[in-house]
Amino acid sequence: MAKASMSFWVMIQRKRWPLMVLLFLSVSTIGVILVRSSFESCKFSGQFVEEKNGYSISSSAKFRSNPLDFMKSKLVLLVSHELSLSGGPLLLMELAFLLRGVGAEVVWITNQKPLEEDEVIYSLEHKMLDRGVQVISAKGQEAIDTAIKADLIVLNTAVAGKWLDAVLKDNVVKVLPKILWWIHEMRGHYFKPDLVKHLPFVAGAMIDSYATAEYWKNRTQARLGIKMPKTYVVHLGNSKELMEVAEDSVAKRVLREHVRESLGVRNEDLLFGIINSVSRGKGQDLFLRAFHESLEIIKEKKLQVPTMHAVVVGSDMSRQTKFETELRNFVREKKLDNYVHFVNKTLTVAPYIAAIDVLVQNSQARGECFGRITIEAMAFKLPVLGTAAGGTMEIVVHGTTGLLHSAGKEGVTPLAKNIVKLAMQVELRQTMGKNGYERVKEMFLEHHMSHRIASVLREVLQYAKARALR
Repeated sequence: MAKASMSFWVMIQRKRWPLMVLLFLSVSTIGVILVRSSFESCKFSGQFVEEKNGYSISSSAKFRSNPLDFMKSKLVLLVSHELSLSGGPLLLMELAFLLRGVGAEVVWITNQKPLEEDEVIYSLEHKMLDRGVQVISAKGQEAIDTAIKADLIVLNTAVAGKWLDAVLKDNVVKVLPKILWWIHEMRGHYFKPDLVKHLPFVAGAMIDSYATAEYWKNRTQARLGIKMPKTYVVHLGNSKELMEVAEDSVAKRVLREHVRESLGVRNEDLLFGIINSVSRGKGQDLFLRAFHESLEIIKEKKLQVPTMHAVVVGSDMSRQTKFETELRNFVREKKLDNYVHFVNKTLTVAPYIAAIDVLVQNSQARGECFGRITIEAMAFKLPVLGTAAGGTMEIVVHGTTGLLHSAGKEGVTPLAKNIVKLAMQVELRQTMGKNGYERVKEMFLEHHMSHRIASVLREVLQYAKARALR
């Protein structure tokens, strides 16, 4: 894939709108940590919690002040299993900056760090330090003292559970009542006693979708014989900054034209995009098979559709993985080199959302825990072709904002037919895109997420305080 030309960056810097700087940010990637919180401009005045399907959820209401104001001066310890550009760590960093924005004292610990110096870790740690987040070693007395003194501890992902016994040892019991466990995983190998044996005794678990919450409830009981703590479902939301980009028609046009030119895709061509880290679980292989099958259907039936392209964003050939090689071999074997494009992992996925016509969310097995790229694409008024699994089913309304297909090999042909359907019906694409945008405005904005998280943190603090008085 051709790299962005320097002239494009110069053009952006000279354009009249400062907003253009934000065009290269995305909450799916490092963008979540480069923009300042817009919570300070949100108008809220209280919160309440209701129950749905046995899980606690937060409901939006209008407030006068920042819903996280009550966290001012609170000491919060955030424990991440790793520090990388993946979704879990970036979400935790987003929370860190929101808490710093209201005057909380925030301390960050990364449990697993490579021995050799890592450029990404170095960069992310310094971004946190610049925002007033303290970064300390995961091991040692300082970590223990901070955990004991903290008003709230957030463990991020199931893997972070290893830190409890390894570092706190005899102090684990003291801190369990003030732990909120933020879980994003949907894979069976996380259900191990050494990871989650303390889960029933923490103040609560925060999970990104009902599908994931139900999965954890059933698997912990069936596999480990343990009970989940009080569980809060918090759907994620698009940042104010991303929405400003998505709603700026001039900005989107500039991005679309530039990215398409770099890929060799004309404006009138149809571009289907899958934007995830390349791995078998994300289903890029099955997407490419479906794309090839859709071309065969069009050829066989002599259908009149625009020239179709596919782009896989999130590639990493530097690792030379077997799966990555399989994808590229398939493209060569099927003679799709001129129609399938690979883009390396990037900090700037927003331009690719602007460039594509349809997002394909093809995560396999149990699907995505939530899938933030889905609501980002919907904000750009794109229809979504997604697997009928996991959090995607809580975002995409089949037939209204997109089309769903089965996970696994049996989903290849239905996905191919859905690709053809959207290729043939421009009005359907536009209608689904508009419907998706309205759904985002109704349910998946930053102020929706901010209020839900605030409600969860308030309850956890109350629980911890009550346990401390016993």
